[in-house]
Amino acid sequence: MASVKNLKKEINYVLGDIINIVYVWEMTTTGKPTPASDALVDGIYDSFDGLMARVSEKGVENKKAHFKQIRKDFEAAANQFVAQVNELK
Repeated sequence: MASVKNLKKEINYVLGDIINIVYVWEMTTTGKPTPASDALVDGIYDSFDGLMARVSEKGVENKKAHFKQIRKDFEAAANQFVAQVNELK
């Protein structure tokens, strides 16, 4: 892994881009938030908060394994959010 700083930036940019996609979807379809899109954005924020808390943990015994698991969880969450964006109606 390159650095913790880069991981934090990547999490921020990717999840931020997904939120922007949801907002664009809202504006081009209904013109306002829907319950499904609000729930999706809330889930993305919750995931962001959880991932950042895990990245900032101190005193981790095996840092390499810790950050590898965070990256795996981040990629899974991002893929799940993209799939949910594609299912919005």
